[in-house]
Amino acid sequence: MHPVVYNKFEKICSEMNIEGSVLEIGSIPSNESLLCMESLRTAKKKIGLNIEGPYKFRDFKIIKGNSNSMDGLSDESFDVVLCNATLEHDKYFWKTIDEIKRVTKPGGLVVIGVPGYTYYKIERIKKYFMKIPFLNKFVLNKNLNFLFTGTLTFQIHSYPHDYYRFSMHTFKEVFFDGFENVIVESIMIPPRIIGRGTKK
Repeated sequence: MHPVVYNKFEKICSEMNIEGSVLEIGSIPSNESLLCMESLRTAKKKIGLNIEGPYKFRDFKIIKGNSNSMDGLSDESFDVVLCNATLEHDKYFWKTIDEIKRVTKPGGLVVIGVPGYTYYKIERIKKYFMKIPFLNKFVLNKNLNFLFTGTLTFQIHSYPHDYYRFSMHTFKEVFFDGFENVIVESIMIPPRIIGRGTKK
């Protein structure tokens, strides 16, 4: 996990006084696990979920399971659910989102990070080019148009496959639909999008 992403999760969680139960989707038995964050040191229970396992690492355990159907986890049983760099590898990510919502307690915090795409300020150059007659031909030229219609995304990476990239709209209207206090941010280039919200 990139240190900038890890630090962002740490910052978000440090703003809370987390003393309850925490679940990390896609957890690994490594110091890079979000369950190792200093901000979670007072959590009473920390559990990871991975398609491989089970594992025991430091002060938490990782159970083997598929996040599309977390049957072994009770409804409304976690105060915090964390998920980073996992949903892009999840063929049925919407099932995982439903399960995250199910296992989170009312008032619980959910934090999700994924590679995505966003609108960069530099892309405003297209609007500038369109206003100037001798420059707009570059935007309208079918051979050069790709320079003005594309966007950067994180490279394809397999574990075992890589299916999706997400927009900030996905966070607001899909991942956190029905949540309160939703904040979505794009960090780094190419963008990693990190969103958080509390369950009603």
